[in-house]
Amino acid sequence: MKKVLVIEDNFEMRDNITEILQLSDYEVFTAVNGKLGVEMALKLLPDVILCDIMMDELDGYGVLFTLNKHPETSIIPFIFITAKTQKQDLRKGMEMGADDYLTKPFDAIELLNAIETLLKKRTLQKDFYSKSIQQMQQLSTDVKGLTELNKIIEERKHRIVRKKQALYYEGDKVTGIYLILKGKIKTTKIADDGRELTTAIYDADQFLGTNVLFSSDSYIDNAIAMEECSLSFFPIQEVEKLISQYPDVASKFIKILSNEVCDKEEQLIKIAYSSVRKKIADSLLNYHKQHCHNGEKINLTRYEIANLSGTAPETVSRTLTDFENEGLIDKSRNELILLNPQKLSNLRN
Repeated sequence: MKKVLVIEDNFEMRDNITEILQLSDYEVFTAVNGKLGVEMALKLLPDVILCDIMMDELDGYGVLFTLNKHPETSIIPFIFITAKTQKQDLRKGMEMGADDYLTKPFDAIELLNAIETLLKKRTLQKDFYSKSIQQMQQLSTDVKGLTELNKIIEERKHRIVRKKQALYYEGDKVTGIYLILKGKIKTTKIADDGRELTTAIYDADQFLGTNVLFSSDSYIDNAIAMEECSLSFFPIQEVEKLISQYPDVASKFIKILSNEVCDKEEQLIKIAYSSVRKKIADSLLNYHKQHCHNGEKINLTRYEIANLSGTAPETVSRTLTDFENEGLIDKSRNELILLNPQKLSNLRN
């Protein structure tokens, strides 16, 4: 049986409403003023509240304001019953959160329709949110996505990309993302003066193109192979389907994107505020840390180092010579060995 609280200071009106509701199988509670009505609402937590506006102790607006401050009563359907018919009075109540208005005098049908409409709406809302929560719980326990992703990777045909070949250009329509199986890919942006800036270098076992997964219909940079690469391609529709179905896959790509954002921010700060020597030293250290394993040497041209550090190739040549003279690096052709990484890292601006 649904509970209805009637807050009304007029005995005859209160008694008539109570009789109508009880005949329609509602359990009715009454309060003779606003203050008592608030206390009863907090105690009983009725399914619907009917409240007069003009009352002693606390008027209807005060009742609604007070109940909205409590989470357990703020969601209870609230109907004003009033003789006030001015637009500003109606607007004030609705803006405060009232669900409906009944203007005195009203008949039994109006009263019952108003209550039943709000109760139906409340039931639909409960069902909707209950189903949504159940779906979220099912998703949160489903950790099969990465297994499915690995299966797709194993079954996917590999694509070979030659050195200096472009995978896509800035402005091209997004078709998908790539998993690098072998080799290195760089992403670049072209400045207004025509200079190329390397924004990132991706190695084996890294995904390329994830920076547009949730935000763009076009690629926001150029992707160029630095050496012969083997890649696996995933159409964007397939990736979006995996992300929507499997929270563990979505979590993986969100982490990738978060790390890329942090790396880009750090790179921009260094380019903006570091000295030329510091920019080049940091670029060498970062590249070595991310891409040189098992004693591998840094295999970058002066142009590639310039693009990474946001400097000119001539500046790179002079600075590398200085580093070599200072015993910080050893360079032979396009290969570099970091002799003193700690000292390079501690270079001052």
